[in-house]
Amino acid sequence: MNDHPALKPPTIVIAPDSFKGSLSAADAAAAMADGARDAGLALGRADIHLTLCPMADGGEGTLDAIAAVWEVEPRTILTVDALGRSRPARYAFSADGRTGLIEAAESNGLPLVADVFAQPQRADTFGVGLLARELLDLQVDEILLCVGGSASTDGGTGLLAGLGVRFLDAAGVSVAPGGAGLAQITSIDLSGLHPRARMVRWRVAVDVNNPLCGPAGAAAVFGPQKGAQPSDVAQLDAGLAHLGAIVFAATGENMRDRPGAGAAGGMPATLVPLLGAELVIGSTLVADAVGLASKMASADLVLTGEGSFDSQSLGGKVAVAVARLAPAGCPVVVIAGRVELSSVDTATSGVTAAFSIAGGPATLDDLQKHAAERVRETAAQAVALFLHSRK
Repeated sequence: MNDHPALKPPTIVIAPDSFKGSLSAADAAAAMADGARDAGLALGRADIHLTLCPMADGGEGTLDAIAAVWEVEPRTILTVDALGRSRPARYAFSADGRTGLIEAAESNGLPLVADVFAQPQRADTFGVGLLARELLDLQVDEILLCVGGSASTDGGTGLLAGLGVRFLDAAGVSVAPGGAGLAQITSIDLSGLHPRARMVRWRVAVDVNNPLCGPAGAAAVFGPQKGAQPSDVAQLDAGLAHLGAIVFAATGENMRDRPGAGAAGGMPATLVPLLGAELVIGSTLVADAVGLASKMASADLVLTGEGSFDSQSLGGKVAVAVARLAPAGCPVVVIAGRVELSSVDTATSGVTAAFSIAGGPATLDDLQKHAAERVRETAAQAVALFLHSRK
């Protein structure tokens, strides 16, 4: 038997995140694949087997990345933005009909309300609830909810309102939408909740560990990014704290100090106790959704990448998530716009080596303009080194 590595067609799995501002994950994967082919042809190894699996971390671009691997076209429905204005929004529906995917920013994203004066206390997640209702009506068994880029700080009350839940004041009247009404809630009426809302599995992709309220909470840390002034932050924080107390009284689950409950304006604070949602690191959720581990099972080399390979990468970003799922002994190479981690930190993260696409002095503008060709060339160099080591 000819089992020598030099005689076996090498299998390379390519699973990058997007390079923000320059390349989508799919475009980055395509550029790396072109570079791998370049190296193969140059070294007489046209038999390279490539598996492309564009990745994401649960934020912007997740919908497109997962839909591409699922080989489905996103669907579009009419929903509303964070200020209640009608707009179309996309979602994805797996080919087998079992799993639905929502990128909350499709309806609730901050850029969608950038055309008007910020209304941090009015903004809500009702439009996300309409997307979820559509998936429940389609009889999915699981909903993957990616919450990055939210424009609201409503503790997820808008989303649940979109599914039929009523948040009532002392007079039994629904409170005002958004964070402004949170402090007036005295009870939660679940009688109108969509009948399938508690039957499906909810997995919520988060990329922060902030608690619901307090100095490190949703309002204090992320409210200013959504236009909240100091007085708004104080009111929103008090509202989220009150919501946490109401939820605790109703369910016995304390969300106020739970890590991650402050993500996306506190959205997990109601989804976890009222719907049984699970909080998952975004890159882990995406990896599961696209079956990354099985795709890498027979890999001889894994190429991944992201805009910046730095200390934040160690907290669950794509490159490190990919490395942790790679089979034992398989080299994992990161290609990034910028590499800030030392070789020791890189090795500790499970990554074999990391290369910047900047071949020399270059401005950010230059790197972004020529990102595809630079990623392609860097991948070619990395794959050439790998192929040479197998001789």
